Amino acid sequence: MPRNLLSYEDALISVHSKLDVLINTKNTSIVLIDGRAGSGKSRFAGQLADLIFQSEKQLPKLIHMDDLYPGWHGLRAGSAYLNRSILGPISKGKQANWQVWDWQLGERGMANEPANGWRSFEGGNLVIVEGCGSVSLASSEQADLTIWMESDSSQRKSRFSKRDQGQFDSYWDTWSIQEDEFYGEEQSGKLCEIWVQN
Repeated sequence: MPRNLLSYEDALISVHSKLDVLINTKNTSIVLIDGRAGSGKSRFAGQLADLIFQSEKQLPKLIHMDDLYPGWHGLRAGSAYLNRSILGPISKGKQANWQVWDWQLGERGMANEPANGWRSFEGGNLVIVEGCGSVSLASSEQADLTIWMESDSSQRKSRFSKRDQGQFDSYWDTWSIQEDEFYGEEQSGKLCEIWVQN
């Protein structure tokens, strides 16, 4: 069991406290929240962003890995895209530019948007990235804080199904295999400073 395994509520308090310090000492801090599908990453990231906004009066830049994966077989590719297009530039003080994935069309871009799904970030604010594959050997070197969401398989599968009314249940095994491979190679959990039991 990890040494820094915290309850959900205690983790929110602890992380918020750490970020209050980081925000006031560094221009652009990076927080990565990883964990297997259905472990509660999106919820935790959203609540953390709200807490930061309430205390610091600045809204963190929240980036979802779901916008980066090139489809259901793209966990590793999404992680690489994060490092190449977002974290790499930010860590060098440059503007990050990336294009979100259209899951319906199966390609990058959003035709119904004027910018066709392009996003940019110039820095100067807290960045929170949440999603499977956000913590890797490469990304952990750019991060100021890394968090792992831990939850048992049955709970995760139930949340995964409820979130999209069972629409994507057939992809559970496909995604789980990629998780096994990615986390086995990258040791993402071991790279995380804080573990959250959810």
